[in-house]
Amino acid sequence: MTRLSILGCTGSIGTQTLDVVLRHQDKLSVESLSAGKNIDLLVEQIKQFSPRFVCVPDEESMDQLKKKLTGFHGEIGFAMDGLIHAATRSEVTHVIVAVVGSLGLQPTICALQSGKTVALANKETLVAGGHLVNKALKAGGGMLIPVDSEHSAIFQCLKGEKRSEVERILLTASGGPFRGYTKEQLKTVKKEDVLHHPVWKMGNKVTVDSASLMNKGLEVIEAKWLFNLELSQIDVVTHPQGIIHSMVEFIDGSVIAQLGLPDMRTPIQVALSYPDRWSAPPPRLNLAQAGTLTFENPDLETFPLLRLAYESAKVGGTMPAVLNAANEEAVGLFLDDQIHFSEIPILVEQAVKAHKAKEFPSLEEVLKADQSARAFVKEQHRFAKT
Repeated sequence: MTRLSILGCTGSIGTQTLDVVLRHQDKLSVESLSAGKNIDLLVEQIKQFSPRFVCVPDEESMDQLKKKLTGFHGEIGFAMDGLIHAATRSEVTHVIVAVVGSLGLQPTICALQSGKTVALANKETLVAGGHLVNKALKAGGGMLIPVDSEHSAIFQCLKGEKRSEVERILLTASGGPFRGYTKEQLKTVKKEDVLHHPVWKMGNKVTVDSASLMNKGLEVIEAKWLFNLELSQIDVVTHPQGIIHSMVEFIDGSVIAQLGLPDMRTPIQVALSYPDRWSAPPPRLNLAQAGTLTFENPDLETFPLLRLAYESAKVGGTMPAVLNAANEEAVGLFLDDQIHFSEIPILVEQAVKAHKAKEFPSLEEVLKADQSARAFVKEQHRFAKT
């Protein structure tokens, strides 16, 4: 029996992971759940899946949960200590890291150090601390399996292949809702336009990142660490139909692609069933109905965050952590109606240019760089308003 700890159980990936659990109750059980502020949904999940441990963000949320939940005999924790405990409990075999942002870094490291299999749906973890995650992976003897559809596709394409025979990988991007827009057009888009993705249904933060192409930039850095590749071996191609989830090109010119309908439950199930494959209900991909599949190069001039991600990864050290934290803070300001969508890349680039990267940082130094970048973005925003 695979025993799960789901960090971020009330979000998009978390709820779809629980859908997979319901499909395969003979193979999967839920041992720990970690949620954000959606306490009502968490209560429903606890009643349905009976976890032994539950984590919430803070003491206020814990008090709220206790008032709403009766008859629960498990433990309740909160904050980072609670997340780490959820990720390292002895009965847990697999940890799904689906929390938003750099919050996932510490529990991922601790889970890997404890020898768990980590199904990673949080790209910011590897962006901010990829070298630390890989160190924990080697030390603990655990396993790291990607859940992002693009990295899951690469993971599947590489199964049984020699890494030394990989020429490059191609991460596909839908292009988001503003593919083909100019910089001037982006200055007039509305929040509801940004949050309306043409292919995928995702959480707000990831949807904004997809619209700005930062999502693809973070995936480039994540792929570097996941597959031990040089940046020159990682390309991005826009594929608006969202049918091919990514591809691997080999040294003989052969290209292997993973195709499927845009459903995150597929890569989640791949991660949980590895090295096997389990059945899943229809629908199935019908290529005749899908029609023509098209590809184009991303527009790095209109969407500079993808370019900035490559540049930050090339610098390395604490720079990717700053890139990620600045973006998280800027996206937060956008979602709170404090800035316009077109201001996000401006704030992120300012933060990156202001930072002097430190090579081979410790966890404490990564977290310090993260907090410094957040403070910088907030200060720049306050300065712009005055």
